[in-house]
Amino acid sequence: MNGGADSGPAGPGSGGVSGGGSRTGRNLPAAVAVGVALGAVVIASLYTVKVVFLLVVLAAVGVGVHELTKAVAARGIRVPMLPLLAGMTAMVVGPYWGGPAFLVGAFSVTAMVVLTWRMFQGADGFVRDATAGVFIAVYPSLLAGFVPLLLTVDDGSDRVLIFIAVTVCSDIGGYFAGILFGKHRMSPLISPKKTWEGFAGSALACVVAGALLVHFLLGGAYWQGAVLGAVVVVCATLGDLIESVIKRDLGIKDMGTLLPGHGGVMDRLDSLLFTLVPIWLLLTLFVP
Repeated sequence: MNGGADSGPAGPGSGGVSGGGSRTGRNLPAAVAVGVALGAVVIASLYTVKVVFLLVVLAAVGVGVHELTKAVAARGIRVPMLPLLAGMTAMVVGPYWGGPAFLVGAFSVTAMVVLTWRMFQGADGFVRDATAGVFIAVYPSLLAGFVPLLLTVDDGSDRVLIFIAVTVCSDIGGYFAGILFGKHRMSPLISPKKTWEGFAGSALACVVAGALLVHFLLGGAYWQGAVLGAVVVVCATLGDLIESVIKRDLGIKDMGTLLPGHGGVMDRLDSLLFTLVPIWLLLTLFVP
C-alpha cells in the first residue's frame, strides 16, 4: 500500500495520529489560501449568474474526470476521455433545464457510448476498461449532476451554499479536533491520519452549521438542519475514505497537483460528491 494516500489537510476526521513528519503532511498556508480563493469564486458566481456557477462546476468536474482517467491509465486501464467529458458536460449542465429525467438519460447514453467506444479497441481487457469507464461516468459526473437540480429552484443558490458550507464544516471541524485531540485511529489500513476524535469534531461542526443554515436561509426547523448535518458528516467521511481507497489501489498519493496544499481537484471533490445527493434528497423532503 502507498503510505501517503490521504487526501487534503482537512479531510473529515483527519489530523491527530500520524506516522511521522508534520501532523497534516500538507502546506497549510497554501491550502488555506487556495480554499479561500475557491470559496470566493464559488460564492461570487453562485449569487450573480447561476449559469456561470454551473460553468465553474463544469470546469472542476471536467478536471476531475481528466485526473481519474490519467490515474487509471497509469495502471494500464484504457478509458475513452472524449465521450466521458461530453457525457459529463451533459450531466452537469443539462439537468438545470431538463430535470432528473435528463440526468438519467444523459448518464445512460454516456454509458452506452463508453461501452461501444471501447468495443472497437478489441476484446482484450474490455470488461476491465469498460467497467472503469462507467465508474468514471458515475464518479464524479453522475453525482455532480445533482448540483443543477439543487440550483434550479428559486432559492437554489441558498441550497447550494448549504451543501458546500456544511460539507466544508465537516472538513474544518475534523481537522482541528483531530489536531488537538486525535488519538484513536478510525481506519488505520485505509486512512491512518483519521481519528474518532476528528470525526466527533466534524459531527459537531456539521450539526451546528446545518441547523443554523437550514433555519436562517431556508426557513426550515432547527432539527431538520441538525439531521442534515448528521447525514453529511457520515457521507463526507465515507467519501473521503473511498477516495483514499481508490488512491491506494492505484498506488498514488494525490489525484493531481493543480491545487497547492490540496493535491488534485478530485482530492477536494471527494466528500462533496458523497454529500450532494443526500442533501438534495433531504432538502427536497424538508423544505420542498
